[in-house]
Amino acid sequence: MDTDGEQYVERLRCLVTGASGYVGGRLVPELLEAGHQVRCLARSPGKLRDHPWVGDVETVRGDVTDAESVAAAMRDIDVAYYLVHALGSGAGFEDTDRDAARVFAEQAEAAGVRRIVYLGGLTPQGVPEQLLSPHLRSRSEVGRIFLESGVPATVLRAAVVIGSGSASFEMLRYLTERLPVMVTPSWVRTRTQPIGIRDVLRYLAGSAGMPDDVDRAFDIGGPDVLTYREMMRRYAVVGGLRRRLIVPVPVLTPGLSSLWVGLVTPVPASIARPLTESLRHEVVCHEHDIARYVPDLPGRPMPFDETLALALRRVREAQVVTRWSSAAVPGAPSDPLPTDPDWAGGSLYHDERELPVDASREALWKVVEGIGGDNGWYSFPLAWAVRGWLDRFVGGVGLRRGRRDAERLRVGDSLDFWRVEEIEPVRLLRLRAEMRLPGLAWLEMYVESDAEGRTRYRQRALFHPRGLLGHVYWWAVSPFHAVVFGGMARNITQAAAKGMSARRSAPPAGRIRRRRGRRGPRR
Repeated sequence: MDTDGEQYVERLRCLVTGASGYVGGRLVPELLEAGHQVRCLARSPGKLRDHPWVGDVETVRGDVTDAESVAAAMRDIDVAYYLVHALGSGAGFEDTDRDAARVFAEQAEAAGVRRIVYLGGLTPQGVPEQLLSPHLRSRSEVGRIFLESGVPATVLRAAVVIGSGSASFEMLRYLTERLPVMVTPSWVRTRTQPIGIRDVLRYLAGSAGMPDDVDRAFDIGGPDVLTYREMMRRYAVVGGLRRRLIVPVPVLTPGLSSLWVGLVTPVPASIARPLTESLRHEVVCHEHDIARYVPDLPGRPMPFDETLALALRRVREAQVVTRWSSAAVPGAPSDPLPTDPDWAGGSLYHDERELPVDASREALWKVVEGIGGDNGWYSFPLAWAVRGWLDRFVGGVGLRRGRRDAERLRVGDSLDFWRVEEIEPVRLLRLRAEMRLPGLAWLEMYVESDAEGRTRYRQRALFHPRGLLGHVYWWAVSPFHAVVFGGMARNITQAAAKGMSARRSAPPAGRIRRRRGRRGPRR
């Protein structure tokens, strides 16, 4: 206790991996609010640039599979948070997870780190590890590596995490909202114990101060144990939807289930499959010992219905801080754009358009920054829809990821099947393609002024082909560029001019209020 009778909280130096992801991006401000110092390890630190907390943390470049960069990041650290995984990166993801965890544990011990904190998956009791889904099996192995290391570890094991923007919430939300009648796989009858993201963050942040002799795993979950079918029905009630008819059938395999989920929801099959496979077995908490070290608060852990209501409110108010797609798609390129004229890697095809705009630069930028998601791509809608369907069919992300925020973008945001690689307000938006392609692709949108100060819009699509198939792909789609990219440039400039014209013709706000005052309130 201090002299004022308040509990003393030690200020710790925390390393957070996965800060660009869903959980890590929310944990950082929690640690800062608790008074800790935070260092973030990221492969691309630039992706953290637009987070509101970035000025309060130290960012270092590195990768958890690279011992040298991890060693540098661990220097002078008290608590190291491991919030990364190779989920969806292909058949060898278990090997990648295993190697990365060993590197992390070894470097933590060498640096004298006091604690490792890891968020893993809740596993069913009595089920041999070899019978678990690859996703749960890998999570379990990573936790075991940390517990067997020379550093005290806190391994938090959660089942379904519910929060605005989480993959589990998005899957539940879209399945329930889009399908009033569902023929579902048998896993909808499996019991699970969901937990709200707020409680996950509370347990993660509270784990930093655990005593040095605590070295164990903890089950964490909310107060409700539900089947997935019950979760969908409760979502319908909370969301104000009609009662859903759910008919389980035994014939949908995990592969077919993931394709079904990928077809209906924004979550691609590569992510949906491990999530659905994890629902084959009952996963419920068998202890609540975490409360000894992170005491429960009144009404916490939060009940499922309240968690849903809060998540829905955040979505409807466009206050989603991070999304499941905040982290880069596994296997997606991370190198910077091959800028001209420094590019020396072979062919670089491009399609460039430039048009004058009868609007201010600010009006044009508003249209550019608002592109994608529900606002669309200002081009031939069917062409974009078909490209999105084709991408989903081959296991890509498709167009359904949408936007985190309807009006504002930041570096690292997913935007349908693109990702924001660079943004310079009122000047440049650069997107990198994350759809399945035989090469690398970017889309750049510039807001410029000519020599006489008039606004101009410039747009560049760039493609670096991979092998012969890449060249064939570019020339095969080139005939459609006039419709797709040309139409996009025209419609963006027209939308900016139309918005500018509407603002010019709108009566002053004071005149509107006086007119309403004479006519009485509108009904």
